[in-house]
Amino acid sequence: MISEEHENYTLLKDERDDIKEFAIFLGRIYDQFQGKNLVIDLLQYEKASLMDMICFLELSNKHRATKHSFVIVNTALSMDEVPEELMIVPTIHEAQDVIGMEEMERELGF
Repeated sequence: MISEEHENYTLLKDERDDIKEFAIFLGRIYDQFQGKNLVIDLLQYEKASLMDMICFLELSNKHRATKHSFVIVNTALSMDEVPEELMIVPTIHEAQDVIGMEEMERELGF
């Protein structure tokens, strides 16, 4: 796994080629990332399915319950296909924008 620290988020990227195993791995090491906004870079998975993304749902819900962002970056699915509980955007830049907006919402008490 590649991990990059940025000003207001941590970027995590799989170095292997198994999206489901990556989701399981992140679940096992989750404690390392508590208290941080997370961007999960899955751009390499151009043919990811909805079921692949659902593998991240439990982790996303757990992380977002702590009032931190969990944003997945992938272009395989349209927003209409994804459950509301998952935040999936097509670019890293959009993930940064989402984190900025969510931080503002949290500061305002939403």
